[in-house]
Amino acid sequence: MPDQPVPVPVDRLAFEMPPVHRDPARERAHRKERLAGALRLLGRLGYEDGVSGHVTARDPEFEDCYWVNPFGRAFAGLRPGDLLLADGDGRVLEGGRRLNELAFAVHAAVHRARPDAVAVVRAQGPYGRALACLGELLAPVTQEACAFYEDHALLDEYPGGGVADPSRVARALGPYKALILRNQGLLTVGGSVDAAVWWFIAAERAAQVQLIARAAGKPVPVDHRAAVATRERFGGDLAAWVSYQPLWQTVEDVASTS
Repeated sequence: MPDQPVPVPVDRLAFEMPPVHRDPARERAHRKERLAGALRLLGRLGYEDGVSGHVTARDPEFEDCYWVNPFGRAFAGLRPGDLLLADGDGRVLEGGRRLNELAFAVHAAVHRARPDAVAVVRAQGPYGRALACLGELLAPVTQEACAFYEDHALLDEYPGGGVADPSRVARALGPYKALILRNQGLLTVGGSVDAAVWWFIAAERAAQVQLIARAAGKPVPVDHRAAVATRERFGGDLAAWVSYQPLWQTVEDVASTS
């Protein structure tokens, strides 16, 4: 009988961690690549509606400047070179297309209020919007939803015209990673593009499960202590970054063949 294989030492097993770039130019290129890929992914998942939906990434060098997708361009075809650089007042500094000034103002206000937020996501998922129509928070009814337990908020008003006051949105978000804008949908932030996009996708999926479970019966929530413990384990940006990598690999594969 052959000998059982010897276990591979843990230090020889690959495990990706977020890259660290000390050169601002390299970090800028990295953020733009991840931002363009995230937009393509959101488009593939159906999280855009006409000209609605934006993702911004803070520039690593220029103060109060942010990279964003151009107005009126489909997510699916965006590449890093298509992105715009705009200052906090919405003036385009790099790029040849217009941006959605009203939507960008919300992102800029959030970035200014949250120096830790590298990226802000505001896209159009059907279940997040459905939950927003009910004016409800995400309930801790699944392990995944517990990542948002006591770490998201509700802006319980609709301003009319579909545009919320930028500073009010930033204040409502506070220190949290996600915000439900009543009658509008979800907004998420993260310390990286990957984390912010993962939180949006995770919140959208949590809303989907919550609505399905409620339609089928009476969901049983996770108790407070267990929900907090689960959030502490799975609710950080590093966990979000790791969770996002399989999705990024699908975008990266498509990009490498296009």
